[in-house]
Amino acid sequence: MKHSTTQQTRRGRGPARRIGRSLALVLPVVLVLSGTLAVTRVNWSGNASNSVLTASDASVADVSRARSLAPQDVLRDRLLTELQEKDPGVALTHLQQAVNGRPSLARHCSSIARTLGRAAVRIYGPSRAQSYARPVCDTSFASGVLAAHS
Repeated sequence: MKHSTTQQTRRGRGPARRIGRSLALVLPVVLVLSGTLAVTRVNWSGNASNSVLTASDASVADVSRARSLAPQDVLRDRLLTELQEKDPGVALTHLQQAVNGRPSLARHCSSIARTLGRAAVRIYGPSRAQSYARPVCDTSFASGVLAAHS
């Protein structure tokens, strides 16, 4: 008789336990989604005319992306833009000035210069890109040109 009481007690907790486990799995997901939706509904821009921000708002996305990038990534992106708008010589000069002004960027100088070299080959072709090479960051620009040309 003792055995049947134990089985009946266990069966009684079965459905409640399953419901509890289901809630334990579903409830955090619901809370996260509702919190995310609530945050997107808040007017974070300070502009009263636009009370709902959307994920596709480019200006907000650009600002948040710039905040999340490391200084070397911001510098690399800015120099790539200069390379496209002006020429690789201007970008290399500004790279050298940035490294001189902020020595913590020196360890990233070579990779930025190689990236500029590869981009210069895509834009100007190998011969013209090589003509801009100079000894910035131990000739890493020239190695980038060579790597992109090979």
